[in-house]
Amino acid sequence: MEQMTYKDSGVDIDAGNESVRLIKNFVRSTYRPEVLGDLGGFGGLFALKNYDEPILISGTDGVGTKLKIAFLLNKHDTIGQDAVAMCVNDILVQGAEPLFFLDYLAVGKLVPEQVADIVRGVANACKESGCALIGGETAEMSGFYSEGEYDIAGFAVGVVEKKSLITSARVKVGDVVIGLPSSGLHSNGFSLVRKIVFDRMKFKGDEKISELGKTIGEELLTPTRLYPATCLPLIRKFGEKIHGLVHITGGGFYENIPRALPDGLGVTIDADKWTVPKIFGLLQEWGNVPRREMLRTFNCGIGMILIVDENSVDELGKHLTDSGEEFYTIGRVVEGNGVEVIGGNLKD
Repeated sequence: MEQMTYKDSGVDIDAGNESVRLIKNFVRSTYRPEVLGDLGGFGGLFALKNYDEPILISGTDGVGTKLKIAFLLNKHDTIGQDAVAMCVNDILVQGAEPLFFLDYLAVGKLVPEQVADIVRGVANACKESGCALIGGETAEMSGFYSEGEYDIAGFAVGVVEKKSLITSARVKVGDVVIGLPSSGLHSNGFSLVRKIVFDRMKFKGDEKISELGKTIGEELLTPTRLYPATCLPLIRKFGEKIHGLVHITGGGFYENIPRALPDGLGVTIDADKWTVPKIFGLLQEWGNVPRREMLRTFNCGIGMILIVDENSVDELGKHLTDSGEEFYTIGRVVEGNGVEVIGGNLKD
């Protein structure tokens, strides 16, 4: 009887070892002083220091069907940022400083260079967010994923002092809503995006779109913006004057903003206060997507929202301007429930 090895079943242990060799320097470059140990252990070690009443805040997410664009273009060096951003932006809204991150990467066939591209993106995003890439798992699952395809999920843990925890309890009528621009589509709504772009419009990934000044693939693969470097200094400087933060992720404006509001309060948003990036208008036109559907599926150019005391708007705006950050004053907290979006260049 012929002998069989694990490699014969489609799992290459040597390729796994080579992947670790290629990524270890990326991973180590993210380490904070609190990280103990090195790669290769069964768990990541992190010594929590200098907090009186620390509250740990955790979040997990994936990249979703945006991955299909990476497969189509065979470009894998930015998708890791999406995995990090979707997690650290979520925990940020309660005031958490991201401490460490773990990733889970499952592949059909392990190609060390592809793994290195993905993890390089994860590591770069961790460094920009100030968190350590403390561990991860790469699983070769032959016969489960098609060759060249994979899935990636992320797990972030952050910390905030109990007294600085941001909850909906601070939000009140008259608070001002400030929007921070997105980098594009981020990582939401890509099942609809792909249906419009590739099924209805029949575009190729490398097809240049004159209105965008780039290929459709380049636009769609623009990585999700990381907000910790912008928002954490604001949280530390302005403290309780910041009443809430909202990550405009899956569910858009209508589903995410109410998560930061107490019962009996709503928000009115004026979409004339910012210019909706061209990709959103094109998707609406190409797909004949209703206005409300656009606003509950996509970020439409606003990736993070700050809800702040109305008396602090000028001071906070000056801080953002001095830091080179673009922002828009886009709305108010009002009595009632839910979100109303008026104006804007999206069609009814």
